Amino acid sequence: MTPTDRTHRTVDALVIGAGPAGLALAARLAAAGVDRVEVLDREQYAGGIPRHCHHTGFGLRDLRRLMTGPDYARHHIAAAIRAGAVLRTSVTATGWAAPRTVDITSPTGLERITATAVVLATGARERPRSARLVPGTRPAGVLTTGQLQQAVHLHHQHVGRRAVIVGAERVGYSAVATLHRAGAEVAAMVTDQPRHQTHPARHLGTRLRYGFPLVTDATVAELTGQGRLESVRLRHRDGRTADVACDTVVFTGDWIPDHELARSAGIALDPGTRGPAADAEFRTGEPGVFAVGNLLHPVETADIAALDGRLAAGPVLRHLAGRPWTPGALPVRVEAPLLWVSPNRIAPDGPRPPRGRFTLRTTRFLTRPVLTVAQDGRTLHRGRLPRTVAPGRPFHMPADWIARADAHGGPVRITAD
Repeated sequence: MTPTDRTHRTVDALVIGAGPAGLALAARLAAAGVDRVEVLDREQYAGGIPRHCHHTGFGLRDLRRLMTGPDYARHHIAAAIRAGAVLRTSVTATGWAAPRTVDITSPTGLERITATAVVLATGARERPRSARLVPGTRPAGVLTTGQLQQAVHLHHQHVGRRAVIVGAERVGYSAVATLHRAGAEVAAMVTDQPRHQTHPARHLGTRLRYGFPLVTDATVAELTGQGRLESVRLRHRDGRTADVACDTVVFTGDWIPDHELARSAGIALDPGTRGPAADAEFRTGEPGVFAVGNLLHPVETADIAALDGRLAAGPVLRHLAGRPWTPGALPVRVEAPLLWVSPNRIAPDGPRPPRGRFTLRTTRFLTRPVLTVAQDGRTLHRGRLPRTVAPGRPFHMPADWIARADAHGGPVRITAD
């Protein structure tokens, strides 16, 4: 098939990704009167990760009520459709034919869609075992949390009898509940950190309910087993090793944005988040292309991603109304042990970040750290956080220093002492 055989259409706004961020944005745009809002998703069903997370805890920030993941996904799907957005699943964006023109493939054939605004809402995924370079054999029973939840909740498959969970962030505790529902015992939860990284109440409640050991300061050194996983070898920080018998291992966390489509457009990626570099109004360096949700900050909760979608509606509407494309271009970088900051592009005379603050992550526990913001040797902000910050959990910094940055100076750098 030649390019001329493709069906070519135009829309006002094309949203790629039907998770909470993309659906919330589409609902806002359609409700605001945008005529042609189309949402694409490569999965068979819309809703993103929440649709196979059967625990509660969704919706508290954006909907002011607690829901299960599937109910939360259904709410956002219904809201987008009710507002007038067109939702299409089993559709994959394969590349760019021109600025704001996307080639797609679907069960009905090949298409080419040109939009006035393209919004990338492709989310993030956990790194699998192969990307973590864990040595050993390649037996069955090696999963990520997403694969586990889909196997249990969507396909009702058997996942094993005894599991090791790698990672003690929030998502690891969701894996505990999913394994219990599938009838599997948790042999151990393993983290390379000195303690867990979830909220203390959740850690305590989950430990009391399911009774599993937490192994700290340890990494997975090897997987063994022929046909099916038989054991996981752990290496402690002091060099000791120990084998844990199990038939399943679940790798959790260690998120990376689904940035392939952004990268193929030549959009600059931030070295910290590894998602598109974007300013306070979700604008990338490519005119007319926005990015929202966990593509920008891997990974926040679903309701934070949905709030991103809502907040991005204003900038998208202003772009559709003809506002010139002048995104913030001054990079904001972090130095170790900080991991990333979002947003990571600013304009000193431009808008402030959503909710008037920056979101950051760290690679290790920091006790009431002092954050320093500097540019070309000049301090723009210095302040102590009131609490300990943990890996895998967000913390925030005020944005009131932006106007003091020099738009023509070097990158702004954030350090933690």
